[in-house]
Amino acid sequence: MSLFVASAHAQAGAAPASQGGELFQIVFLIGLFALFYFIAIRPQRKRQKEHAQMVAELAKGDEVVTTSGILGRIAALDDNYMVLNVADKVDMKFQRVHVHAVLPKGTLKSIG
Repeated sequence: MSLFVASAHAQAGAAPASQGGELFQIVFLIGLFALFYFIAIRPQRKRQKEHAQMVAELAKGDEVVTTSGILGRIAALDDNYMVLNVADKVDMKFQRVHVHAVLPKGTLKSIG
C-alpha cells in the first residue's frame, strides 16, 4: 500500500506547462474572429447597404414586392412611407423599408 502512495506524491510535483499554448489560443481566437467576420458580418453589411440604396432610389410608378409578398405599383412616396396600388381602387400604405425587390416594368401586367 505504501508503494502506491509514494508514486502518487512523486507525480504531484510535475513541471509547469510551457507558455506556447497561451500564444496559440490567442492566435486561434483572432483567426476565428477573422473567419467569422468574412463569412457572416461583411456579407450582411453589404446586403444592408444594397437594400438601403434600393429603398432610397424608389420612385412613383415602380413595381415592387414587399417582404410580406404583396405586389403593387407605387402611387405615392413619403420619407418613411409609400402607398401601393395593389388592385383597382385598392391602395395600401407600407413603410419603405419593407420593400423586398423592385420588379421590371410590366411585371404586374404579365402576372395577371
